[in-house]
Amino acid sequence: MGYFILVVVVTFVLSSLRQINQYQRGVMFTMGKFTGIKNPGWRLVIPLFQTMTKVDMRVKAVDVPDQKAITKDNISVTVNAVIYYKVSDASKAVLEVENFYYAVSQLAQTTMRNAVGEVELDELLSQREKVSDSIRTIVDLASDPWGIKVDNVELKDISLPEDMERTIGKQAEAEREKRAVIIRAEGELVSAENMAKAASILSTVPGALHLRTLQTINDISADKSNTLIFALPVEILRAIDSFKSKQE
Repeated sequence: MGYFILVVVVTFVLSSLRQINQYQRGVMFTMGKFTGIKNPGWRLVIPLFQTMTKVDMRVKAVDVPDQKAITKDNISVTVNAVIYYKVSDASKAVLEVENFYYAVSQLAQTTMRNAVGEVELDELLSQREKVSDSIRTIVDLASDPWGIKVDNVELKDISLPEDMERTIGKQAEAEREKRAVIIRAEGELVSAENMAKAASILSTVPGALHLRTLQTINDISADKSNTLIFALPVEILRAIDSFKSKQE
């Protein structure tokens, strides 16, 4: 008889044990009433009288599916995102919302559409982090009563209509061509200024043009295939004229 009672007691205890892993918390209910949070380890849950719901406390990454939205300047776009959040209060996650996984996903979708509608297309494309942070702030505040802490929201992809993509592509190409023309013009201006300075120096310094001519002849003569036609510098011609005048 005693052995039988011992077996029954051991069986009852073993069937009442529940293991809570390190990354979990147990929300305990006794006769339907919340009675506390259980930390990791083995916990005794009395059948019929008590129940326990385990809550995963790790960071969760949830994909927010494609959402069609209209920007502030009436451009239709399709956006998707990923939201990173975790449970900060296990009791609220169980008591205040039926299914916090589903609730956070739906809240993120609605918030993302609203956030896109508050900015223009250029801002959405160029300041993606700002829009993401706006979504994170709103979702974090709205989910706080559920015991949820939103760590980050990242906009993964922004899709535009095909005609809008072509328009943006043409605009970008025009901007590149404009920039190239400006760079070429700036280069030509600098080159012209340098040439003007060089011409001024060669015309004012005696013998400078003659030295430049000799240097040019030396550079050309390095290639044996070139035919060299030598022109006398102006300084030499002037010197000859001056010499003739003196002889006369």
